[in-house]
Amino acid sequence: MAWIVAVLCGILGVVLFVGGVVGGVSDLAPTKTFASGESVTITADPADKPAIYISTDTPVNYTCQISGGTGQAKLARTTGSETVTLNGVVWEQILVVNAPAKGDYQVTCGNEGTATVRYGVGKPLSSAVSGIAGGTLTGLLAGGAGLLAAVIATVVVLVRRSSARKRLAAAG
Repeated sequence: MAWIVAVLCGILGVVLFVGGVVGGVSDLAPTKTFASGESVTITADPADKPAIYISTDTPVNYTCQISGGTGQAKLARTTGSETVTLNGVVWEQILVVNAPAKGDYQVTCGNEGTATVRYGVGKPLSSAVSGIAGGTLTGLLAGGAGLLAAVIATVVVLVRRSSARKRLAAAG
């Protein structure tokens, strides 16, 4: 019985791990998308630092502006190349929004040339770390708790059986 609980906890651990990883990654994809030259209204919070993403098949020179809100928000370039793929679309994080206060801001992006480009706003890739770490930790804890319970139950059963055999041998 104890090992059935361990197996069930192991399965639960795998489900929680996969859920944390998938949830952490799928939340990264842009929630609002727009074409070159269009504007989109975003709610920015200094604690969240939303990210601007680009999806294109060819390298392009782009420009983005941010306006509105309760203070002068700035767009900061990200270092390196961080991408996320969702439903076959590759999104590259290009900017993060540094907003001084929570509010609604308008973001406009454009590019030179005739390339097909989509822009999007979503969570920064760094926020996936917490979802993945949480899923991993929860999965390990659930699986570990089941294994620990099974080992403890097995030890208790073995000790009781040994004690019972010794009593029977002494009485008999």
